[in-house]
Amino acid sequence: MESWDGTLKNRIYVELRRSIIMGRRPPGQKIDVREIAQHYGTSITPIREALQMLHQEGLVTIKSHSGYLVTQLTLKQLRDLLELREILEVAAVERAASRISDEQVEELEKVYAGYTGDDDESYDRYTAENRQFHCLIAEATGNRELAGLVGHLHDRLARFMVVRRAGQSMQHGHGQIVQALRSRDVDAARGALLEELNDTRQVVLESVIQEQGGSWRLDWKRG
Repeated sequence: MESWDGTLKNRIYVELRRSIIMGRRPPGQKIDVREIAQHYGTSITPIREALQMLHQEGLVTIKSHSGYLVTQLTLKQLRDLLELREILEVAAVERAASRISDEQVEELEKVYAGYTGDDDESYDRYTAENRQFHCLIAEATGNRELAGLVGHLHDRLARFMVVRRAGQSMQHGHGQIVQALRSRDVDAARGALLEELNDTRQVVLESVIQEQGGSWRLDWKRG
């Protein structure tokens, strides 16, 4: 029974996470635990466990009187997260360029499984692969704390990575970074990474402001 419950919890986690990342559950929406339990025909225990996992990723907020809500960010918080991503990942790629092994370079090359379309499942995979790619670069620095911070940051930004719609362009952008790392070229690695980060930042901010302003709290206050 434990094994079944664990499998169910993971399934609920994956499907709830995908619904949040793909925008089917907009920011600020209350998550009805009992309704989800009824949908899956289970107790509320695996639902709460799955939501706790999403809370740890920053995708779900737990409030004592309101229950579970899809995490809502202000524009200032989003800008801060994107800036923090640049700070951490530029530092990571610069260090990785002089420390990465040939085996780690080969592992990076295998991360992207190819373009399979624009459906939810594909973009869920692209997002996961993008996270894995950048975490592997951070791991190549030898600093596990840095890798952990990069991974957590990607979890918090997962909803916005989908906005970029980079399913087809991911291989090219990541390929340039891999090529620079294979050559141990710090400047080229930094430049290729910054090109990806700047493109992501521009697309994400424009989309959030112009198309999703009704869902996101586009103010400068901390929420």
